[in-house]
Amino acid sequence: MEPTADRSGAASAAVAWTAVAWTAAGALLLLLALVIVRLPWAGDLGMHAATIERLRHSLTAPGNPLVDADTPSPYYSPWTVLLGAFAKVTGLGTFTVLRIAAAVGLILLVTGVWRFVRTLSAHRAAPAVAVLCVLLLWGTERFDWSGFPGLGSLALTVAYPSTFALGLAFHLWAGLRGALRTAASWWVFLGLGLLWAVVLLSHQFSGVVATIGVLAMLAGARPWPGEAVWLRLAAGLALGVALLNEWPYYFFFRLLTTGGGLDAIHQSLYRQLLPHVGLALLGVVALALRWRRDRRDPLVIFFAIGAVVFAAGGVTGHYAWGRVLPAALIPAQVAAAVEVFEARGVAVRRAFGGVLCGALAVGMFSQSGTLGYVVPLRALPSVVAEKYRAPWVGYRWVVPWVRYGDVVMAQTFPARQIPAYGGYTVAPGYPDVFLADEGVRGRDRDLYYSPSASDAERGRVLREYGVRWVVGGPVWGGVRAVATGPQGLVLYEVVRG
Repeated sequence: MEPTADRSGAASAAVAWTAVAWTAAGALLLLLALVIVRLPWAGDLGMHAATIERLRHSLTAPGNPLVDADTPSPYYSPWTVLLGAFAKVTGLGTFTVLRIAAAVGLILLVTGVWRFVRTLSAHRAAPAVAVLCVLLLWGTERFDWSGFPGLGSLALTVAYPSTFALGLAFHLWAGLRGALRTAASWWVFLGLGLLWAVVLLSHQFSGVVATIGVLAMLAGARPWPGEAVWLRLAAGLALGVALLNEWPYYFFFRLLTTGGGLDAIHQSLYRQLLPHVGLALLGVVALALRWRRDRRDPLVIFFAIGAVVFAAGGVTGHYAWGRVLPAALIPAQVAAAVEVFEARGVAVRRAFGGVLCGALAVGMFSQSGTLGYVVPLRALPSVVAEKYRAPWVGYRWVVPWVRYGDVVMAQTFPARQIPAYGGYTVAPGYPDVFLADEGVRGRDRDLYYSPSASDAERGRVLREYGVRWVVGGPVWGGVRAVATGPQGLVLYEVVRG
């Protein structure tokens, strides 16, 4: 019989672990909540703001979010349609709506991690440690991509649909594990099918990660599902596919035939992998421990499928497949958190826990520049301030002149921000698989800004797209300056085409 003193000591250690883990996780979540208040602008935030702007003006026929064209767009997802309707009904500003979206997405992510981890460990501290691992167990350098839930990455992408979708994915995996274990009703499996489709429609890359996770949960299910459960699974799958096929804002399956333009953008995912994700190798050790105990461990299967698909993308040149990297990282991160409490042997658990604490500390330092979004840089130590990445300035300064629906000639970088305020650009700032004349628009934009272009050529481009305003570029007789922005760019009004 175990001595009373030993049991008491173990209980005290468990209480201490729980308190420390939840305090640390709470501090990071408070930091992210304060970041949401500021909502630093970088990357695709302008695209998502533009999407809400179009839906605010027309829920049924919003058109292309970036250019003045009547095309579908994969950015019109169930989540953004709901946000657009909310903006229309409440009259709240677009960036206020994005802050609300960020808060909802963060809550979904945290509660999703909690639910999923509870299906793997009964220890009260395990969900908090898992939150820490998902946020911090990456690498010694920040790795900022939507759908990659590192602390620094989330600081810039928490308002994106990818955060909402990834949060739902965790809930999907948790719900599926519970449904398989209890042989749940038809309604539960139908709901899971709809949830899967919403994730895919809201952020396609996170949807692929979610799908790989679903396959892993099925392959690792214990007990193995019976015939009745497989029928209910098939019904849920059929309902999800039906929603994907019938979604009115864009044809989801068209996306399966694209990727050429996206591959070039994602090639960088395969560079400097060790600095970006090296700390997650500790999770691979945890997965090995789990595999020794159970050859059908769902986290091991999840990791294996994700790693194979990621590697295949690098080998074949389909670099967009690199966006499945979270399908390898998330199971490793979760495994690292769970093994602190589930590994066999007190010595193994203590050793693993000590190494994990060290890795989390390194991860926190690596992403400590996130503090710069809520704390003045002068108040931060220089080694932390050096890790800060300044957000974009934005183009609100054009609003007094550029009205909703006006067409603006702009190069790629400003074209990623101007539509957030209601204007259109001649060429989109991001690849658009549904815009048939995207290449022509890009060439016309480049022609306008070319030093060798004639006045007649520039005038032809302005007339063809109905351009009213031009940001930057040459000074010629067809435009006159009306304002200068904080970055020195000049806004010109078109006076003749």
